Amino acid sequence: MPAPHAVDETFLALPLHALADAALARARALGADHADFRLERIRSASWRLRDARTSGTSDTTDLGYAVRVVHGGAWGFASGVDLTMDAAARVAAQAVAMAKLSAKVIRAAGEGGAARSASTEGRRWATGGRVELASEPAHPDRTWVSSYEINPFDVPDADKTGLLADWSARLLAADGVAHADASLLTVQENKFYADTTGTSTTQQRIRLHPQLTAVAVDPASGDFDSMRTLAPPVGRGWEYLTGGSYDWDAELAGIPEHLAEKMRAPAVEAGTYDLVVDPSNLWLTIHESVGHATELDRALGYEAAYAGTSFATFDQLGKLAYGSALMNVTGDRTAEHGLATIGYDDEGVAAQSWDLIKDGTLVGYQLDRSIAGLTGFPRSNGCAYADSPGHVPLQRMANVSLRPAADGPSTEQLISGVERGIYVVGDRSWSIDMQRYNFQFTQQRAYAIRNGRLCGQLRDVAYQATTTDFWGSMTAVGGPDTYVLGGAFNCGKAQPGQVAAVSHGCPSALFEGVNILNTAQEAGR
Repeated sequence: MPAPHAVDETFLALPLHALADAALARARALGADHADFRLERIRSASWRLRDARTSGTSDTTDLGYAVRVVHGGAWGFASGVDLTMDAAARVAAQAVAMAKLSAKVIRAAGEGGAARSASTEGRRWATGGRVELASEPAHPDRTWVSSYEINPFDVPDADKTGLLADWSARLLAADGVAHADASLLTVQENKFYADTTGTSTTQQRIRLHPQLTAVAVDPASGDFDSMRTLAPPVGRGWEYLTGGSYDWDAELAGIPEHLAEKMRAPAVEAGTYDLVVDPSNLWLTIHESVGHATELDRALGYEAAYAGTSFATFDQLGKLAYGSALMNVTGDRTAEHGLATIGYDDEGVAAQSWDLIKDGTLVGYQLDRSIAGLTGFPRSNGCAYADSPGHVPLQRMANVSLRPAADGPSTEQLISGVERGIYVVGDRSWSIDMQRYNFQFTQQRAYAIRNGRLCGQLRDVAYQATTTDFWGSMTAVGGPDTYVLGGAFNCGKAQPGQVAAVSHGCPSALFEGVNILNTAQEAGR
């Protein structure tokens, strides 16, 4: 592990504590039962190349602060950008005024019977319940910095575009590659948090997402396809691209050959197959069918506007057979290099790791303090997050990961045990219903398996299932050597929408009797 970095001095030079003291003092004076202050500076930069030439760049910084209060049993929230003590106090007063207004609305709804007639538990709590925050010990004067070696913002822009151009040129030099796209996204996120319980935290996170795509075009038929790098986005620094933690040379060398094989591959015959799923594909299935489904606000019906609710309802906790007995899934805010890894969340809750699914049974959810308080959990597991200083913290996804089997097989051993199946590698398109139950996924590459051996690529492959049928069909889980931490920068939730980065670790795994569709035939129906 690299030596820990210090928080950026230019962030520490801001009047963090003075602004927090002014805001919290004003909130207390106005009778708030709870108040918290969060100041953020988020710098995001991107570089995009088309055929080894720069096609676009950006570099933006979002700086501001927010005050959130509980007053009269209701939430209040306000934000500002004026870094003066008087302005911070005014923002706190605005948050209290909002809470008072919200409390009136809640009382009116309750008096009108909305709470009693609500059709879901979530709506009942949303319209008729008081905010009750699960307890959390105070964490005074804490500092946390994510694990990285080289801050990408310390690297000259010319080095970034030069590396992407070099990698693009390698792809373009290969036979059959008509175009190459390259991109790099980098983020430095600084947060200062303080609340009326005495917690005060200062944090810095670094993350980046490099990606290259090769495109092939058949001039005779006009057919085309693409192949993308499998390298996941990570909570690392510039060393991820240059320091040997990922074999970029091997990946770039293999893409043209994989793409050429895919262009001439036969279409899959729809039917039932055993499926060996590589971590580069399985992470997304976990995200959609487990990660979102175990957000307790969704399971309660409280969150429904963006991507729906969840079939894994609260009454099924400790009962629902989510998958086979081999299925063990954790929520984790502590995994090194995870995109959702933190020291403390946006409610001052210390990072934790916990079970969501144990031996195939639903045993936990992802929580923030208010959802935990409403449902009787003694403590939040640290899942509150806001993507900007102007947004209220939401219950957001942790690093949700399928655990490998301690003595599990290699990917090659999983494949060797399959008579008639398909091995899928890399994520591509996905679709899932509003209860996170019926789904369909495609991939970058799909290989036929016959008598335990890979027999070339197939085209137009999609696997389709319900969540419980799919995870119930898992008959083997790979060992630790197959485990990879995948993820995405762009998980969306809420209205107005917020975006969060999240990782999902998993091993290779074998699923028996999975329904395989031919996407070309389905599209032509």
